[in-house]
Amino acid sequence: MKSYVIIEKDKKVSAVIQSVCSEEGFESYGCFDNYEDGLDAMLQHSPDVVFMDVDSSDDQLKEFLLDLSDCLEKLPALIGLTDTKDKGYFAIKNNFTDLLLKPIKILTVRRCLAKYNKRFSSLQSGVICLRSNKDFNYLNTADILFLKADNNTTDIYLEDNSVIHSYNTLKVFEDRLPENFKRVHKSYIINSDFVSRIHYGKKICLIRKGAYKVPFTRTFVHNVDTINSTYSDNSILTLN
Repeated sequence: MKSYVIIEKDKKVSAVIQSVCSEEGFESYGCFDNYEDGLDAMLQHSPDVVFMDVDSSDDQLKEFLLDLSDCLEKLPALIGLTDTKDKGYFAIKNNFTDLLLKPIKILTVRRCLAKYNKRFSSLQSGVICLRSNKDFNYLNTADILFLKADNNTTDIYLEDNSVIHSYNTLKVFEDRLPENFKRVHKSYIINSDFVSRIHYGKKICLIRKGAYKVPFTRTFVHNVDTINSTYSDNSILTLN
């Protein structure tokens, strides 16, 4: 069962969201009127979706989002709640899944959850959708060799040697890609299924398609060790 948390002072807004979420089979981990209590609930329960007011100051919001990034291994889908459209850019820049304009209507919440469920099902099936305005690009995760950060965007390298550009940060993909994708560098996530060699001395992972040399760092060496251990345990023969 998918779960949610609400951080919102307006009880009428919270009531509408709770009603629709209950109908759609989402489990509630609480409704809070401040970020601190909401964060505490999120750390305890790791909800799938968080509906949160975004009409606070940018500094407050940034501090809250930084706490989430620092404390949670997997970020929830963030749904912004606002009285105006002024927070649209902030929501996009910080990778919110959706932004709902108050007063909240039942249909608005239902459509929001439908979009979330569609996205969730696609990720579970190994497909990601990259959207830019009215352009929808569907990628099979099994075709992805690695992802490379480029400032606040991401380049996705595919098995057919093509490169797809996404306006999402690497962190967004890290939280949503399947387990075989490992962060090995602040700028790289690799598909461990395509790793052909790990050289600890040079700190590189060789990708067998295209012979890419992806660097890794000490910060993420535990993920490299996991890949190495998996291959070693399943290899037929290990020679010194």
